Amino acid sequence: MSTSWLERRSDRSLNRQDDQRTPWQRDRARILHSAAFRRLQAKTQIMGVGQNDFYRTRLTHSLEAAQIGTGLVNQLKRRYQQQPELANHLPEESLMEALCLAHDIGHPPFGHGGETALNYKMLHAGGFEGNGQTFRIVSKLEPYTEHHGMDLTRRTLLGLLKYPVLPPEQLGDNSEPSPLSLIPWKAVKSVFHEDADVLDWVLAPLSTTDRALFQQLERLEQSPWQKSCYKSLDASIMELADDIAYGVHDLEDAIVTGYATEEQWRAQIPAAVDALPENMQQLMQPVTKALFRPEHHLRKNAIGALVNAFITSAELYECLPDASAPLIRFNAQLPAPQQRLLELLKGFVFRNVISQPDIQQARFRCQNMLLKMFDAFASDPNRLLPQNTQQRWQQAQSDGLGLRVICDYLSGMTDEYAETMYQKLFGAL
Repeated sequence: MSTSWLERRSDRSLNRQDDQRTPWQRDRARILHSAAFRRLQAKTQIMGVGQNDFYRTRLTHSLEAAQIGTGLVNQLKRRYQQQPELANHLPEESLMEALCLAHDIGHPPFGHGGETALNYKMLHAGGFEGNGQTFRIVSKLEPYTEHHGMDLTRRTLLGLLKYPVLPPEQLGDNSEPSPLSLIPWKAVKSVFHEDADVLDWVLAPLSTTDRALFQQLERLEQSPWQKSCYKSLDASIMELADDIAYGVHDLEDAIVTGYATEEQWRAQIPAAVDALPENMQQLMQPVTKALFRPEHHLRKNAIGALVNAFITSAELYECLPDASAPLIRFNAQLPAPQQRLLELLKGFVFRNVISQPDIQQARFRCQNMLLKMFDAFASDPNRLLPQNTQQRWQQAQSDGLGLRVICDYLSGMTDEYAETMYQKLFGAL
Protein backbone atom coordinates (compact mmCIF):
# COMPACT_ATOMS: atom_id res chain seq x y z
CA MET A 1 0.00 0.00 0.00
CA SER A 2 1.28 3.47 -0.87
CA THR A 3 2.47 5.46 2.14
CA SER A 4 0.31 8.35 0.92
CA TRP A 5 -2.72 6.61 2.45
CA LEU A 6 -1.02 6.85 5.87
CA GLU A 7 -0.61 10.62 5.67
CA ARG A 8 -2.52 13.14 7.76
CA ARG A 9 -3.65 16.49 6.43
CA SER A 10 -1.66 18.41 9.06
CA ASP A 11 1.48 16.86 7.54
CA ARG A 12 2.72 16.00 11.00
CA SER A 13 2.64 12.97 13.24
CA LEU A 14 1.98 13.32 16.96
CA ASN A 15 4.11 10.40 18.12
CA ARG A 16 4.30 10.28 21.89
CA GLN A 17 7.20 8.61 23.63
CA ASP A 18 7.07 4.80 23.45
CA ASP A 19 3.70 4.89 21.67
CA GLN A 20 3.62 1.67 19.65
CA ARG A 21 0.18 2.08 18.14
CA THR A 22 -0.49 1.83 14.42
CA PRO A 23 -1.94 4.86 12.58
CA TRP A 24 -5.33 3.10 12.53
CA GLN A 25 -5.25 2.56 16.28
CA ARG A 26 -4.56 6.26 16.75
CA ASP A 27 -7.49 7.09 14.48
CA ARG A 28 -9.77 4.77 16.43
CA ALA A 29 -8.74 6.42 19.70
CA ARG A 30 -9.42 9.93 18.36
CA ILE A 31 -12.89 8.86 17.29
CA LEU A 32 -13.65 6.96 20.49
CA HIS A 33 -12.72 9.91 22.72
CA SER A 34 -14.49 12.59 20.67
CA ALA A 35 -17.51 14.55 21.84
CA ALA A 36 -19.28 13.70 18.58
CA PHE A 37 -18.98 9.98 19.35
CA ARG A 38 -20.25 10.38 22.92
CA ARG A 39 -23.32 12.23 21.68
CA LEU A 40 -24.44 9.10 19.85
CA GLN A 41 -25.64 7.71 23.19
CA ALA A 42 -28.50 10.23 23.09
CA LYS A 43 -29.41 10.14 19.40
CA THR A 44 -32.26 8.21 17.82
CA GLN A 45 -31.66 4.94 15.98
CA ILE A 46 -35.31 4.04 15.27
CA MET A 47 -37.34 4.73 18.38
CA GLY A 48 -36.79 8.03 20.17
CA VAL A 49 -34.51 8.10 23.17
CA GLY A 50 -36.60 7.51 26.29
CA GLN A 51 -39.35 5.49 24.63
CA ASN A 52 -38.01 2.19 25.96
CA ASP A 53 -35.10 0.90 28.03
CA PHE A 54 -34.16 -1.95 25.66
CA TYR A 55 -33.84 -0.41 22.18
CA ARG A 56 -30.58 0.53 20.51
CA THR A 57 -29.29 4.09 20.22
CA ARG A 58 -26.87 5.34 17.58
CA LEU A 59 -24.07 4.54 20.02
CA THR A 60 -24.94 0.90 20.65
CA HIS A 61 -25.71 0.46 16.96
CA SER A 62 -22.23 1.78 16.10
CA LEU A 63 -20.57 -0.54 18.61
CA GLU A 64 -22.41 -3.52 17.11
CA ALA A 65 -21.52 -2.42 13.58
CA ALA A 66 -17.86 -2.29 14.63
CA GLN A 67 -18.04 -5.85 15.93
CA ILE A 68 -19.65 -7.03 12.70
CA GLY A 69 -17.16 -5.05 10.62
CA THR A 70 -14.15 -6.72 12.22
CA GLY A 71 -15.86 -10.09 11.75
CA LEU A 72 -16.24 -9.33 8.04
CA VAL A 73 -12.57 -8.36 7.74
CA ASN A 74 -11.44 -11.57 9.43
CA GLN A 75 -13.72 -13.67 7.25
CA LEU A 76 -12.53 -12.01 4.04
CA LYS A 77 -8.86 -12.37 5.01
CA ARG A 78 -9.39 -16.07 5.64
CA ARG A 79 -11.34 -16.56 2.41
CA TYR A 80 -8.68 -14.86 0.29
CA GLN A 81 -5.54 -15.90 2.17
CA GLN A 82 -4.32 -17.75 -0.93
CA GLN A 83 -4.88 -14.63 -3.06
CA PRO A 84 -2.51 -11.99 -1.66
CA GLU A 85 -3.44 -9.57 -4.44
CA LEU A 86 -6.79 -9.32 -2.63
CA ALA A 87 -5.99 -10.14 1.00
CA ASN A 88 -3.13 -7.64 1.25
CA HIS A 89 -5.44 -4.74 0.53
CA LEU A 90 -8.02 -5.56 3.18
CA PRO A 91 -8.08 -3.16 6.16
CA GLU A 92 -6.70 -3.95 9.59
CA GLU A 93 -9.24 -4.60 12.32
CA SER A 94 -8.53 -1.30 14.08
CA LEU A 95 -9.14 0.62 10.85
CA MET A 96 -12.49 -1.11 10.35
CA GLU A 97 -13.42 -0.45 13.98
CA ALA A 98 -12.61 3.23 13.49
CA LEU A 99 -14.81 3.45 10.40
CA CYS A 100 -17.77 1.69 12.00
CA LEU A 101 -17.53 3.65 15.23
CA ALA A 102 -17.48 6.94 13.30
CA HIS A 103 -19.93 6.19 10.50
CA ASP A 104 -22.96 7.79 12.21
CA ILE A 105 -21.42 10.71 14.12
CA GLY A 106 -22.75 13.15 11.53
CA HIS A 107 -26.36 12.14 12.03
CA PRO A 108 -28.47 14.97 13.48
CA PRO A 109 -30.98 14.64 16.31
CA PHE A 110 -34.15 12.66 15.55
CA GLY A 111 -32.65 10.36 12.94
CA HIS A 112 -33.48 10.64 9.25
CA GLY A 113 -36.39 12.94 10.04
CA GLY A 114 -33.94 15.49 11.42
CA GLU A 115 -31.68 14.96 8.41
CA THR A 116 -34.52 15.78 6.01
CA ALA A 117 -35.49 18.91 7.95
CA LEU A 118 -31.96 20.31 7.93
CA ASN A 119 -31.56 19.43 4.25
CA TYR A 120 -34.68 21.42 3.41
CA LYS A 121 -33.39 24.46 5.27
CA MET A 122 -30.00 24.18 3.53
CA LEU A 123 -31.28 23.74 -0.04
CA HIS A 124 -29.90 27.16 -1.05
CA ALA A 125 -26.66 26.59 0.85
CA GLY A 126 -25.47 23.16 -0.31
CA GLY A 127 -27.92 20.84 1.46
CA PHE A 128 -27.38 18.54 4.41
CA GLU A 129 -26.70 14.80 4.66
CA GLY A 130 -25.52 12.67 7.58
CA ASN A 131 -22.48 11.06 5.94
CA GLY A 132 -21.36 14.41 4.54
CA GLN A 133 -21.59 15.81 8.07
CA THR A 134 -19.55 12.87 9.41
CA PHE A 135 -16.82 13.76 6.92
CA ARG A 136 -17.04 17.41 7.98
CA ILE A 137 -16.81 16.60 11.69
CA VAL A 138 -13.75 14.36 11.46
CA SER A 139 -11.91 16.60 8.98
CA LYS A 140 -12.76 20.10 10.28
CA LEU A 141 -15.09 20.48 13.26
CA GLU A 142 -13.96 18.15 16.05
CA PRO A 143 -11.39 20.20 18.03
CA TYR A 144 -8.59 17.64 18.22
CA THR A 145 -6.48 20.01 16.11
CA GLU A 146 -6.85 23.70 15.32
CA HIS A 147 -7.69 23.38 11.63
CA HIS A 148 -8.01 19.69 10.66
CA GLY A 149 -10.57 18.21 13.01
CA MET A 150 -9.45 14.77 14.19
CA ASP A 151 -6.67 14.84 11.58
CA LEU A 152 -7.31 11.23 10.58
CA THR A 153 -5.22 9.34 8.04
CA ARG A 154 -6.13 9.65 4.39
CA ARG A 155 -7.23 6.01 4.15
CA THR A 156 -9.57 6.41 7.15
CA LEU A 157 -11.15 9.47 5.56
CA LEU A 158 -11.54 7.59 2.27
CA GLY A 159 -13.25 4.75 4.14
CA LEU A 160 -15.75 7.14 5.72
CA LEU A 161 -16.82 8.48 2.33
CA LYS A 162 -19.96 6.63 1.34
CA TYR A 163 -20.61 9.25 -1.35
CA PRO A 164 -17.26 10.68 -2.59
CA VAL A 165 -18.80 13.43 -4.74
CA LEU A 166 -20.02 17.01 -4.49
CA PRO A 167 -23.73 17.95 -4.68
CA PRO A 168 -25.37 19.53 -7.72
CA GLU A 169 -25.47 23.33 -7.76
CA GLN A 170 -29.28 23.42 -7.67
CA LEU A 171 -30.97 21.38 -4.93
CA GLY A 172 -34.48 22.83 -4.99
CA ASP A 173 -36.54 25.78 -3.80
CA ASN A 174 -37.09 26.50 -0.11
CA SER A 175 -38.21 30.11 -0.49
CA GLU A 176 -41.76 29.25 0.55
CA PRO A 177 -42.66 28.70 4.22
CA SER A 178 -41.58 25.33 5.54
CA PRO A 179 -43.93 22.66 4.18
CA LEU A 180 -45.70 20.28 6.49
CA SER A 181 -44.51 17.32 4.42
CA LEU A 182 -40.78 16.99 3.72
CA ILE A 183 -41.09 13.75 1.75
CA PRO A 184 -40.04 15.40 -1.58
CA TRP A 185 -36.82 16.77 -0.06
CA LYS A 186 -34.59 13.74 0.39
CA ALA A 187 -31.01 14.55 1.29
CA VAL A 188 -28.49 14.52 -1.55
CA LYS A 189 -25.80 11.93 -0.86
CA SER A 190 -22.55 13.86 -1.10
CA VAL A 191 -19.81 15.85 0.58
CA PHE A 192 -20.60 19.55 1.10
CA HIS A 193 -19.09 22.19 -1.21
CA GLU A 194 -17.41 23.77 1.83
CA ASP A 195 -15.38 20.57 2.27
CA ALA A 196 -14.31 20.14 -1.36
CA ASP A 197 -10.72 20.95 -0.38
CA VAL A 198 -10.59 17.96 1.96
CA LEU A 199 -12.20 15.71 -0.65
CA ASP A 200 -9.53 16.75 -3.16
CA TRP A 201 -6.81 15.97 -0.61
CA VAL A 202 -8.25 12.53 0.17
CA LEU A 203 -8.47 11.57 -3.50
CA ALA A 204 -5.07 13.04 -4.45
CA PRO A 205 -3.27 9.64 -4.64
CA LEU A 206 -5.67 8.47 -7.34
CA SER A 207 -4.74 8.97 -10.95
CA THR A 208 -6.88 11.31 -13.04
CA THR A 209 -8.47 8.28 -14.74
CA ASP A 210 -9.15 6.47 -11.46
CA ARG A 211 -10.70 9.55 -9.89
CA ALA A 212 -13.01 10.04 -12.87
CA LEU A 213 -14.11 6.41 -12.64
CA PHE A 214 -14.57 6.59 -8.86
CA GLN A 215 -16.68 9.75 -8.94
CA GLN A 216 -19.15 8.69 -11.62
CA LEU A 217 -22.72 9.83 -11.04
CA GLU A 218 -26.16 8.60 -11.95
CA ARG A 219 -28.45 11.54 -12.71
CA LEU A 220 -31.94 11.35 -11.19
CA GLU A 221 -35.12 13.05 -12.35
CA GLN A 222 -36.20 14.17 -8.89
CA SER A 223 -34.76 14.90 -5.46
CA PRO A 224 -31.99 14.18 -4.52
CA TRP A 225 -31.11 14.68 -8.23
CA GLN A 226 -27.99 12.50 -8.32
CA LYS A 227 -26.58 9.25 -7.00
CA SER A 228 -22.89 8.42 -6.64
CA CYS A 229 -22.02 5.05 -8.15
CA TYR A 230 -18.97 3.88 -6.20
CA LYS A 231 -17.27 3.77 -2.82
CA SER A 232 -13.93 2.42 -1.61
CA LEU A 233 -13.22 -1.13 -0.47
CA ASP A 234 -13.13 -0.07 3.20
CA ALA A 235 -16.36 1.91 2.89
CA SER A 236 -18.11 -1.05 1.28
CA ILE A 237 -17.20 -3.30 4.24
CA MET A 238 -18.27 -0.62 6.71
CA GLU A 239 -21.60 -0.13 4.91
CA LEU A 240 -22.20 -3.87 4.80
CA ALA A 241 -21.61 -4.08 8.57
CA ASP A 242 -24.03 -1.17 9.04
CA ASP A 243 -26.69 -2.92 6.93
CA ILE A 244 -26.34 -6.20 8.82
CA ALA A 245 -26.58 -4.41 12.17
CA TYR A 246 -29.68 -2.56 10.98
CA GLY A 247 -31.37 -5.57 9.40
CA VAL A 248 -30.72 -8.05 12.22
CA HIS A 249 -30.25 -6.15 15.47
CA ASP A 250 -33.02 -3.64 14.78
CA LEU A 251 -35.23 -6.65 14.03
CA GLU A 252 -34.47 -7.85 17.56
CA ASP A 253 -35.51 -4.45 18.94
CA ALA A 254 -38.74 -4.60 16.97
CA ILE A 255 -39.63 -8.04 18.37
CA VAL A 256 -38.71 -7.34 21.99
CA THR A 257 -40.54 -4.00 22.12
CA GLY A 258 -43.67 -5.51 20.55
CA TYR A 259 -43.68 -3.56 17.30
CA ALA A 260 -43.20 -6.73 15.27
CA THR A 261 -45.39 -9.73 16.03
CA GLU A 262 -45.16 -13.38 15.07
CA GLU A 263 -48.37 -13.00 13.05
CA GLN A 264 -46.81 -10.21 10.98
CA TRP A 265 -43.65 -12.25 10.47
CA ARG A 266 -45.52 -15.34 9.29
CA ALA A 267 -47.66 -13.23 6.97
CA GLN A 268 -44.73 -11.45 5.33
CA ILE A 269 -41.53 -13.53 5.51
CA PRO A 270 -41.96 -17.32 4.98
CA ALA A 271 -43.39 -17.07 1.46
CA ALA A 272 -40.47 -14.86 0.41
CA VAL A 273 -37.97 -17.22 2.06
CA ASP A 274 -39.43 -20.10 0.03
CA ALA A 275 -38.05 -18.40 -3.08
CA LEU A 276 -34.50 -18.52 -1.69
CA PRO A 277 -32.06 -21.44 -2.18
CA GLU A 278 -32.55 -24.52 -0.04
CA ASN A 279 -29.63 -23.78 2.29
CA MET A 280 -31.16 -20.38 3.13
CA GLN A 281 -34.55 -21.99 3.76
CA GLN A 282 -32.90 -24.47 6.13
CA LEU A 283 -31.24 -21.58 7.99
CA MET A 284 -34.53 -19.72 8.41
CA GLN A 285 -36.63 -22.62 9.67
CA PRO A 286 -35.13 -22.74 13.19
CA VAL A 287 -34.69 -18.96 13.19
CA THR A 288 -38.40 -18.44 12.58
CA LYS A 289 -39.28 -20.84 15.39
CA ALA A 290 -36.93 -19.15 17.88
CA LEU A 291 -37.40 -15.45 17.19
CA PHE A 292 -40.76 -15.16 18.94
CA ARG A 293 -40.24 -17.70 21.72
CA PRO A 294 -40.47 -16.30 25.27
CA GLU A 295 -37.06 -17.73 26.16
CA HIS A 296 -34.63 -14.87 25.50
CA HIS A 297 -31.63 -17.14 24.95
CA LEU A 298 -33.38 -18.83 22.02
CA ARG A 299 -34.00 -15.50 20.32
CA LYS A 300 -30.41 -14.43 20.96
CA ASN A 301 -29.16 -17.63 19.35
CA ALA A 302 -31.37 -17.01 16.32
CA ILE A 303 -30.09 -13.44 15.98
CA GLY A 304 -26.52 -14.72 16.22
CA ALA A 305 -27.19 -17.33 13.55
CA LEU A 306 -28.43 -14.65 11.16
CA VAL A 307 -25.43 -12.40 11.74
CA ASN A 308 -23.07 -15.35 11.25
CA ALA A 309 -24.78 -16.36 8.00
CA PHE A 310 -24.24 -12.90 6.55
CA ILE A 311 -20.65 -12.45 7.78
CA THR A 312 -19.45 -15.86 6.59
CA SER A 313 -20.93 -15.41 3.11
CA ALA A 314 -19.25 -12.06 2.34
CA GLU A 315 -17.08 -11.91 -0.76
CA LEU A 316 -15.00 -9.47 -2.79
CA TYR A 317 -15.64 -8.44 -6.37
CA GLU A 318 -14.26 -5.98 -8.90
CA CYS A 319 -16.61 -3.01 -8.91
CA LEU A 320 -14.23 -0.93 -11.08
CA PRO A 321 -12.17 -3.42 -13.12
CA ASP A 322 -10.57 -0.61 -15.13
CA ALA A 323 -9.21 1.17 -12.04
CA SER A 324 -5.55 0.73 -11.11
CA ALA A 325 -5.88 1.52 -7.37
CA PRO A 326 -6.96 -1.60 -5.43
CA LEU A 327 -8.73 0.46 -2.75
CA ILE A 328 -11.33 1.52 -5.31
CA ARG A 329 -11.17 -1.44 -7.72
CA PHE A 330 -12.56 -3.93 -5.18
CA ASN A 331 -15.66 -3.87 -2.98
CA ALA A 332 -17.25 -6.32 -0.56
CA GLN A 333 -20.74 -7.70 -1.05
CA LEU A 334 -23.09 -10.50 -0.02
CA PRO A 335 -24.01 -13.17 -2.58
CA ALA A 336 -27.43 -12.57 -4.13
CA PRO A 337 -29.43 -14.98 -1.88
CA GLN A 338 -27.97 -13.56 1.35
CA GLN A 339 -28.46 -10.01 0.10
CA ARG A 340 -32.07 -10.81 -0.71
CA LEU A 341 -32.61 -12.17 2.80
CA LEU A 342 -31.05 -9.08 4.35
CA GLU A 343 -33.34 -6.87 2.27
CA LEU A 344 -36.32 -8.92 3.49
CA LEU A 345 -35.32 -8.30 7.11
CA LYS A 346 -34.73 -4.58 6.54
CA GLY A 347 -38.05 -4.28 4.74
CA PHE A 348 -39.83 -6.04 7.60
CA VAL A 349 -38.39 -3.56 10.11
CA PHE A 350 -39.30 -0.62 7.86
CA ARG A 351 -42.91 -1.72 7.36
CA ASN A 352 -43.66 -2.76 10.91
CA VAL A 353 -41.65 -0.24 12.90
CA ILE A 354 -40.41 2.80 11.00
CA SER A 355 -43.63 3.23 9.00
CA GLN A 356 -45.93 2.92 12.00
CA PRO A 357 -48.04 6.03 12.73
CA ASP A 358 -46.67 6.66 16.23
CA ILE A 359 -43.08 6.58 14.93
CA GLN A 360 -43.97 8.80 11.98
CA GLN A 361 -45.95 11.20 14.19
CA ALA A 362 -42.92 11.58 16.45
CA ARG A 363 -40.75 12.17 13.37
CA PHE A 364 -43.19 14.82 12.11
CA ARG A 365 -43.11 16.62 15.46
CA CYS A 366 -39.31 16.56 15.65
CA GLN A 367 -38.87 17.72 12.06
CA ASN A 368 -40.98 20.78 12.77
CA MET A 369 -38.99 21.50 15.93
CA LEU A 370 -35.78 21.62 13.90
CA LEU A 371 -37.35 23.72 11.14
CA LYS A 372 -38.49 26.34 13.66
CA MET A 373 -35.20 26.37 15.55
CA PHE A 374 -33.28 26.82 12.31
CA ASP A 375 -35.44 29.81 11.41
CA ALA A 376 -34.97 31.29 14.88
CA PHE A 377 -31.17 31.03 14.88
CA ALA A 378 -30.92 32.25 11.28
CA SER A 379 -33.12 35.27 12.06
CA ASP A 380 -30.90 36.60 14.85
CA PRO A 381 -27.71 34.55 15.22
CA ASN A 382 -25.81 37.21 17.19
CA ARG A 383 -28.44 37.11 19.90
CA LEU A 384 -29.54 33.47 20.00
CA LEU A 385 -26.52 31.32 19.16
CA PRO A 386 -24.12 30.29 21.96
CA GLN A 387 -21.08 32.58 22.15
CA ASN A 388 -18.55 30.15 20.68
CA THR A 389 -20.93 29.38 17.79
CA GLN A 390 -21.53 33.11 17.31
CA GLN A 391 -17.80 33.54 16.72
CA ARG A 392 -17.78 30.80 14.10
CA TRP A 393 -20.87 32.32 12.48
CA GLN A 394 -19.28 35.78 12.32
CA GLN A 395 -16.12 34.38 10.74
CA ALA A 396 -18.11 32.35 8.20
CA GLN A 397 -20.67 35.06 7.41
CA SER A 398 -18.15 37.13 5.49
CA ASP A 399 -17.71 34.16 3.14
CA GLY A 400 -21.44 33.59 2.84
CA LEU A 401 -21.25 30.39 4.91
CA GLY A 402 -23.15 31.47 8.01
CA LEU A 403 -26.02 29.04 7.43
CA ARG A 404 -23.58 26.11 7.42
CA VAL A 405 -22.45 27.09 10.93
CA ILE A 406 -26.07 27.14 12.13
CA CYS A 407 -26.60 23.74 10.53
CA ASP A 408 -23.44 22.41 12.23
CA TYR A 409 -24.77 23.60 15.58
CA LEU A 410 -28.22 22.05 15.18
CA SER A 411 -26.97 18.78 13.72
CA GLY A 412 -24.59 18.31 16.65
CA MET A 413 -27.41 18.37 19.19
CA THR A 414 -28.59 15.23 20.94
CA ASP A 415 -32.33 14.51 20.94
CA GLU A 416 -32.70 15.68 24.53
CA TYR A 417 -30.67 18.85 24.03
CA ALA A 418 -32.74 19.74 20.96
CA GLU A 419 -35.94 19.28 22.98
CA THR A 420 -34.56 21.49 25.76
CA MET A 421 -33.40 24.19 23.35
CA TYR A 422 -36.80 24.22 21.67
CA GLN A 423 -38.46 24.73 25.05
CA LYS A 424 -36.12 27.67 25.72
CA LEU A 425 -36.97 29.31 22.43
CA PHE A 426 -40.66 28.56 22.00
CA GLY A 427 -42.08 26.88 25.09
CA ALA A 428 -44.18 23.75 24.54
CA LEU A 429 -44.62 22.60 20.93
